[in-house]
Amino acid sequence: MEHDFDSKRRLVLQAGSALGLSAVSGSLFAQSAYPAKTIRAIVPFSTGGGTDVVGRALLQNMSAILGKSLIIDNKPGAGTVIGSDYVAKADPDGYTLLMTTSALAINASLIKNLPYNTLVDLTPVGRICHGPNVVVVRADSPFKSLADVIKASKNKPGSLSYASSGTGSSVHMSTELLKLMANVHILHIPYRGAGPAYTDLLGGQVDLLVGTAGGVHKFVQAGRMRALAITSLERSPAYPGVPTVAETVPGYSSDVWYGMFAPKGTPPAIIETLNQAMRKAADVPAYKAALERDGLVPSVNSPSEMEAFMRAEVERWKKVVTTAKITQD
Repeated sequence: MEHDFDSKRRLVLQAGSALGLSAVSGSLFAQSAYPAKTIRAIVPFSTGGGTDVVGRALLQNMSAILGKSLIIDNKPGAGTVIGSDYVAKADPDGYTLLMTTSALAINASLIKNLPYNTLVDLTPVGRICHGPNVVVVRADSPFKSLADVIKASKNKPGSLSYASSGTGSSVHMSTELLKLMANVHILHIPYRGAGPAYTDLLGGQVDLLVGTAGGVHKFVQAGRMRALAITSLERSPAYPGVPTVAETVPGYSSDVWYGMFAPKGTPPAIIETLNQAMRKAADVPAYKAALERDGLVPSVNSPSEMEAFMRAEVERWKKVVTTAKITQD
């Protein structure tokens, strides 16, 4: 269906008004024809994980601002490499984006012979938010604390197993860092996304997992999982009474961040349009409140700030991978 300039502008203004963002919508797009069609955000994880949870509501808000649909397309596999590579090789026209996590920076040193260059082939749009990961067990687990897990693992090294959403994910690295600092051996069972990992934890196939704050929150609230510790330096209001890992393993800290990227060569004007839409979408009170309920902190930055942040993150995780001698499973 074709629209003239005025009808496009009315559609954007109406959508923005529903979120109290009409002024933003008009100013962002009065001079631009982008976007002219549906935008796909590739999530390199299976449905039901933290990125999925963080992304859907954000994209709904962005859709209202942009006046075009933004949809999630889950492409899990190979520790997020399949989805990330898909975006790296997509047309740089602003209609294929990557919504991912710290795993993108981790994989730069963890995975040999990546089919893309992390810092070259993907252009940052901006960070969305950040927050802790959470050490969880199922509700009927005999482990009541992180100290219980560490003690059991030291008594019988290798007898416990933990699930992750995939090799190279932030939750995998958070757990490997915990193992290194606590000097324990717990078997890693990687899955193709958080959803299957949650299913097997609840089904008793694995003993524990470290999940994203947003991904496991609903299970903790429903009484299906028990939160033992969070990976940030400070406790979170979203997990009242739950201690930090550092309270048991001094000096430990490992947060996760969520961000959006586009293929190399995407016009700067489109990157800026997307960043401004994302910034306003993340500032919607209902969305901010939803993130905070899950223990996440909105922290949208500019494309240039995200580029510098990514370079620092790649170096940070390179040191961890090298020191801990972590390899792909």
